Amino acid sequence: MEAWLTGTRAELDAATTALADLGHVIQQGQRWPMGGVDVGRYRLYLRLVVATAAGRHRPALDTGTDAGGELIDLTAARALRRPA
Repeated sequence: MEAWLTGTRAELDAATTALADLGHVIQQGQRWPMGGVDVGRYRLYLRLVVATAAGRHRPALDTGTDAGGELIDLTAARALRRPA
């Protein structure tokens, strides 16, 4: 698994610890300081090995009920769209 994390030093430490509890960190990149409105925050790349739960029970999808989605008529929506 690969992840880019962004946050303060404390947030990155906490996130790295939490993710390491799920598996094993095999590569941790250098913390790159961010600029502009994100001064004080850093970007960090992690590669982890995360064990999957073999045989973990996953409930089947309920295909017999409406999931609440709604289809729209794209042709009609485009016809009503105002030019930018």
